[in-house]
Amino acid sequence: MGSFSFYHWLIVLAVVLLLFGGGGKIPKLMKDMGMGINAFKKGLKEEKGGPESKDVETARLERSEMASTAERKETANS
Repeated sequence: MGSFSFYHWLIVLAVVLLLFGGGGKIPKLMKDMGMGINAFKKGLKEEKGGPESKDVETARLERSEMASTAERKETANS
């Protein structure tokens, strides 16, 4: 008969969860897992938006303001 493969164990686990876990526990478990994944993604985004990126953003805005000021001066002189 041979040993069980990964898919056999997956089916057995699903049947055990349905029999002993009840129908309402699986959706709740999946919802909790989804909320955890979203919190993880939000944490990664906040890490990227830390103080270093604010400094970079400020420098970028200052450069664009200087460029627009230089353009205004050129237009006024022309």
